[in-house]
Amino acid sequence: MSVGIVSRPTSGERVAAAISLISVAGAVVLTLIGTLSSSLGLVVTLTGLLLIVVGGWYVVSRRGSAKLVAVVVTAAGVVLFIAGFFLADLSAPRIVVAVALAAVSVGTARLALRRSPQAVRAHAQSTTAVAPAQHPVLIMNLKSGGGKAQRFHLVDECHNRGVEPVVLRPGDDLLQLAEDAIAGGADVIGMAGGDGSQALVAAVASRHGIPHVVVPAGTRNHFALDLGLDRDDVVGALDAYSDGVDRVIDLAAVNGRVFVNNATAGLYAKIVQSPHYRDAKRQTAIDMLPDLLGPDAAPLDLRFNGPDGEMHPTAHVILVSNNPYQLRSLAGMGTRERLDLGVLGIATVRISSAGDATAFASLEAAGRPQRYKGWLEWSAPRFCIDSSGPVEIGLDGEALKVEPPLVFEIKPAALRVRIPRHAVGRSPAAMTVDILSQATITQLARVAAGRAATVTRAG
Repeated sequence: MSVGIVSRPTSGERVAAAISLISVAGAVVLTLIGTLSSSLGLVVTLTGLLLIVVGGWYVVSRRGSAKLVAVVVTAAGVVLFIAGFFLADLSAPRIVVAVALAAVSVGTARLALRRSPQAVRAHAQSTTAVAPAQHPVLIMNLKSGGGKAQRFHLVDECHNRGVEPVVLRPGDDLLQLAEDAIAGGADVIGMAGGDGSQALVAAVASRHGIPHVVVPAGTRNHFALDLGLDRDDVVGALDAYSDGVDRVIDLAAVNGRVFVNNATAGLYAKIVQSPHYRDAKRQTAIDMLPDLLGPDAAPLDLRFNGPDGEMHPTAHVILVSNNPYQLRSLAGMGTRERLDLGVLGIATVRISSAGDATAFASLEAAGRPQRYKGWLEWSAPRFCIDSSGPVEIGLDGEALKVEPPLVFEIKPAALRVRIPRHAVGRSPAAMTVDILSQATITQLARVAAGRAATVTRAG
């Protein structure tokens, strides 16, 4: 990757950066004053949090009487956590001012760093639309997302817009349908379905060098979110065929199979392999976690080299993504600021004890999981996982078993994706400002000093 330079800040952006820095400093000072003046409440609250995390660890990793004791400890932690707020000598005016300053800081930082909704809309409106598709085709899975394609009458909408609809039937080969559509003259091909289906059709579009249209008719549609599409506007996504703009993005692959979002190995991947998972997700996890995390659990056989080349024999979670995620929590996964950096995002977590679980859960709750000692995060064009047997992975939401070694590779600039010109075209991560991060503070300081902010690009 290389560092690129954006244009120099305007006087308004310099003022906004200065206000943001002053506001965040004021919010931090007021928060510290409030914390120090209510030490009893702070101690009780932190004790409660500690009991919640430790008890929670034993709840998920033990069975029988140990689990029952852990439930009681966790409940006591909840009581102490709540009681701490009543014992604290909280100053309502101080809290209100601190929150207001934090809000001002975030808002002005967005203006200074050109991440405000207005800046995003201006960028989207400045793009030039490509010529309408001559032979547009949309493949759709009518059952995906609980039947979204049917609820939004996508077949009729396609006919009204001159788009050829191809319905995926039980037993059909999605890859073959995409190949047949292109052989029949399709110059733009789309998919209405989940991210696993998007990846398959995108792989075919990439091989033939034609644009791919994403119609968010799946359950979660993380790929559409990171492309800046409105996931609730299923029909509006069809505008890409007639009034769209092209973006060139990366794809990723594991042992040759393309994915658009991420692959996970470890605890989650093992749980989703269960035949009971789809119908009872929570209960399946509860039943399986003691065997995966308990004192008698065998370490997961997942061998890989870390960012410094050191061999690691195991991890509880391995996440490999098509470009890096903005990770604030593994549970929420986050979104990706860019899809064209030409690198994989890699994150691994190893938890060896209840103490480790406490530290990790606390840092995750604070949105700083990267500070956990068992956390590794880096980017690379290639990554490998080895094992003595087939490895369970979750690939764009699909549960698979893959023969080792698992070789992950990035495919830079592999796909032209066409999105409607009215779409935002930027992911939530591209508009988010982490006002307490060192990177954001550095960027704001540069802008306030009249220097251009820097942006990371693939290189």
